[in-house]
Amino acid sequence: MRLSTVRRPGGVTAAGRVEGDEIVLLPFASVGTLIASGPDWRQAAAVDGERIEREGVDLAPLVPQPPKIVCMGLNYATHLKEMGRTPPTHPTLFAKYASSLIGAHDDIIVPPVTNEVDWEGELAFVIGSTVRFADEDTARAAIAGYTVMNDITMRDWQFRTLQFLQGKTFEGSTPLGPELVTPDELNNVDDLALRTLVNGEVMQKSRTSDLLFPPATIVAYVSQFITLVPGDILTTGTPGGVGHGRDPKVYLADGDVVTVEIEGIGTTQNTVRFS
Repeated sequence: MRLSTVRRPGGVTAAGRVEGDEIVLLPFASVGTLIASGPDWRQAAAVDGERIEREGVDLAPLVPQPPKIVCMGLNYATHLKEMGRTPPTHPTLFAKYASSLIGAHDDIIVPPVTNEVDWEGELAFVIGSTVRFADEDTARAAIAGYTVMNDITMRDWQFRTLQFLQGKTFEGSTPLGPELVTPDELNNVDDLALRTLVNGEVMQKSRTSDLLFPPATIVAYVSQFITLVPGDILTTGTPGGVGHGRDPKVYLADGDVVTVEIEGIGTTQNTVRFS
């Protein structure tokens, strides 16, 4: 099953099930509220409804108001090397806030307080059931589906301190979507191709098989210190090829188009706009 959150006339949003060239609208405000509706959310997602054309649809953030956003850093060997870090013994975690999320094709609005704007294409996923103190099998079963995130990072803010938060959660900076793809739709989530492009030039190219800590391991680890609930978003980190890791360093400029593609899941494509 493939699900999306679409913007509708009147400023409202609706969850939808993607079927070929159409989206079947569902009686929920978003994919997040659908998943949080209860253990039978998959059956609720399978009902019929109004159909709209998929092409040109205005996509909202997949889960506009997640209870939590827990992000991984330093999870690919190539990214560790370019950032001058040693391999971690435990997952490196930080948080984002819901106000950072935008749709898969929305503009990334950059305020004048920063000018070191970097890309980070990532596999993300959404929790579908409550999980606490999970082993890896339970953790894997708790994943509702997978999606694409671009963890846009303001490096001049990130490296002001040892903590990542301030550079990672600027408002209106983080594309999420275009769809949630349930695990049964993916042949092998542990080995998907990922690419990030800027103005059509490939900047990142890797596979999810290169992750140091795969999704189930991340869920199991996080569940040891906090309860994960339906609608929570977790990310898996970015591979090598970020702008900050280059010599000379490269950052996004006004008008740049940044694209993240993950095999079998979809694409985010966003234009950077300096305000």
